[in-house]
Amino acid sequence: MTLPAPNLDDRRFQELVDDAKRLIQVRCPEWTDHNVSDPGVTLIETFAFMVDQLLYRLNRVPDRLYVKFLELLGVRLFPPTSATVDVTFWLSAAQASTVVIPEDTQVATVRTDTDESVPFVTIEDLRVVATSLLTVASSVKGQELRKRLPQLRSGNGFYCFDRSPQPGDALLIGLTSPVPSCALLVQFNCEVEGVGVDPEDPPLVWEAWTAEGWVACWVDRDETGGFNRPGDVVVHIPRGHVTSTIGGDGAGWVRCRIVATREGQPPYAASPKILSIEASTIGGTVMTTNAEEIEREILGVSEGVPGQRFTVRCTPVVAAVEEPAIVEVATRDGWEPWGEVDGFASSSPVDRHFVFDRASGQIGFGVAVREPDGTLRHYGAVPPKGAALRVRSYRCGGGHRGNVAAGAVSVLKSSIPYVARVENRQAAAGGVDGETVDEAKLRGPITLRTRSRAVTAEDFEVLAREASPSVARVRCVPAGEGSAPGTVRVLVVPARREGASGPLRFDELVPDEQQLAAIAAYLDERRLMGTRIVIEPPYYQGVTVIARIRHRPRDSPDRLERDALDALYRYFHPITGGPEGTGWPFGRRINVGEVYAVLQRLPGTELVEDARLFAADPRTGKRGPATDRIETDRHALVFSYQHQVRVERE
Repeated sequence: MTLPAPNLDDRRFQELVDDAKRLIQVRCPEWTDHNVSDPGVTLIETFAFMVDQLLYRLNRVPDRLYVKFLELLGVRLFPPTSATVDVTFWLSAAQASTVVIPEDTQVATVRTDTDESVPFVTIEDLRVVATSLLTVASSVKGQELRKRLPQLRSGNGFYCFDRSPQPGDALLIGLTSPVPSCALLVQFNCEVEGVGVDPEDPPLVWEAWTAEGWVACWVDRDETGGFNRPGDVVVHIPRGHVTSTIGGDGAGWVRCRIVATREGQPPYAASPKILSIEASTIGGTVMTTNAEEIEREILGVSEGVPGQRFTVRCTPVVAAVEEPAIVEVATRDGWEPWGEVDGFASSSPVDRHFVFDRASGQIGFGVAVREPDGTLRHYGAVPPKGAALRVRSYRCGGGHRGNVAAGAVSVLKSSIPYVARVENRQAAAGGVDGETVDEAKLRGPITLRTRSRAVTAEDFEVLAREASPSVARVRCVPAGEGSAPGTVRVLVVPARREGASGPLRFDELVPDEQQLAAIAAYLDERRLMGTRIVIEPPYYQGVTVIARIRHRPRDSPDRLERDALDALYRYFHPITGGPEGTGWPFGRRINVGEVYAVLQRLPGTELVEDARLFAADPRTGKRGPATDRIETDRHALVFSYQHQVRVERE
């Protein structure tokens, strides 16, 4: 808890006016008219107003001293983090040779009258590898492999599954080369023979072979309806796709496998018949980040004195994720690299170090401190006088505005041969604004107490946020039963696109491996010896609400239904839900009374006639019996799963 700042002068406007009037009675007794209509009183009030403003500024001095004290402790504002999203580059047509999308290719959202365009750049090269069909096979129950290419060439076709299809039966397609991160177009000519499945919901999953085995693929489009009719299937292949010798043929393998049906989902009654198959690549997907890449920016010329500071042109600079920044100093032999450090405390006079304040964009070089005997002690080397300085590369931008919705990234900023359009299939996430001064003031006492060491649960939480500012929530809890002594669990909830409403996908609440690795490495350097850290997402208690409400006369039932669903998803939300709107409290139980309260205060709600709660498993979709209360684990969060609201229509 911070100490209360003293009020250096607590007098206000009226008190100043009253003091002046009392002095008038002593110094000038002949002045007897003290009403507001008197011109002299008007002058008194004018000066009192000006003094009141000066006193306000005077009382701001403790805040300035507090901020300066934090600077002495090395507290710097956290820079913004940039949102990331996978963007698919669609080709105008399948190509006979590989199409390369170079690194730093710029894409953006559409600029409107009210919103500026949000730029994104690719973080690596994307190769859309040309491929074609090499071989075809089928397997029964994942065991017997039957080659089907001769039957295709003869024109007779083949049954892709067993005569009585069962879960595990698969159609395997071998490509001439692996196509990692590519969009694969598979064209089928099928013969329908009463397969029995729902064409809109067939029990199929597409998978690709990687070094870790079969990995599920994202299906963008399936015009065949589960091989019920001729059409195309577009499958997004994972980046780990490699060649395999399945069945003795070296190929990039992709398969379509039958899975167990869900409740109410019809199974295959007979196997579809495939008459022809063609395969090609029509696009590729690459990671992009909401930042502008700046390379080889000249900072200026060194004066050869300690404590020099230079400011980069583009601010704020996004937090370093992959590697620290590098400043280059011109020498006779070329450009000499200098490395980034957090501070100069451990730097010797010959260490080529610099510090980088990304929030303000300032780059500082070695400093000198005067010792009691009058000598100067240098911390960090100083670039020679007259030497030119430049930054090798950095990225600026970031912030929550980069958390754009799915499909928003649709503008290709530079022309690339054979690329027709771009698209982000999922919403961007991870963009967080930089820290404010007020937030740094609250963090200062914790920094002073912890001194970058993780001892208490609060220390772990604060340091985890320092390691990855893009996380939405962090909670440190003791390890469960059966864990080794000294083990602590750090529960991490990643940030989600700001302003997002509606259903939350379960995979959005799972932090990525890069984020977990960054937090683990940061905490590992600051933990006590013998402490073991487990970093993972929390347990999520799924909840389904089924409610029946009545709308008011002259209000739209459809709009009320949409508003009710949005309100439920917003309230039962692990990041922005709960009674305070700051995220569902850890371990808080769920009561049906809250559902009535949320729905009843909606404009247009006449009466909430019925509401029920169901515990749900978001991974399997299984739902428990109706209840009025759902107990949760003390370290669990709530997750909304498929709410249903029916509006009674008159």
